[in-house]
Amino acid sequence: MRSGNVKRKTRETDINLTVNLDGTGKIDINCELGFFSHMLESLACHGQFDIKASLKGDLHVGSHHLVEDTGIALGTAIKEALGEKKGIQRAGFFFFPMDETLAMASLDLSGRAFFHCDFEPGTEKVGDFPCDLVFDFFGALSSSLGAAIHLRILYGRSDHHKIEALFKAFARALKMACSLTDNPGRIPSTKGVL
Repeated sequence: MRSGNVKRKTRETDINLTVNLDGTGKIDINCELGFFSHMLESLACHGQFDIKASLKGDLHVGSHHLVEDTGIALGTAIKEALGEKKGIQRAGFFFFPMDETLAMASLDLSGRAFFHCDFEPGTEKVGDFPCDLVFDFFGALSSSLGAAIHLRILYGRSDHHKIEALFKAFARALKMACSLTDNPGRIPSTKGVL
């Protein structure tokens, strides 16, 4: 089993997160942010990753710290689970249609962080989740994982659908990138290291 666990405690957040890349989509998430919990559940389900997480933060000042630190923790846990990245596909992409919305995710587990997202929220919040935190979550995940992540909304109306489609597209792209090839000892780079 390729798994990673991160315990991250700061003056702002207290996070304990475990991810199993070879799971079946088992979800055990304890988080007070309802919509964000739903997005993490979608990520686990569509990536077929097992995620167990206890996520606590200083929500009395806002949800930014908790969402960003969860991105850091998830990226770190995935990086730990991948180890030397032997035998993985390395790159992945997916177009996810969600009703009137079409989202694209493309990523490379190169060891080099880069993040770009074409998403213009039409509203400030979806439920209890500020829409601009999409950028903070995936940006932090990209940085801690060491991955180039490109996200894009091609079109859509509902911000709920747009954000959810981004999480689902990302999950499917990540599943592809993490999947194993028939050559388990090969590192997918001409450099011989990722």
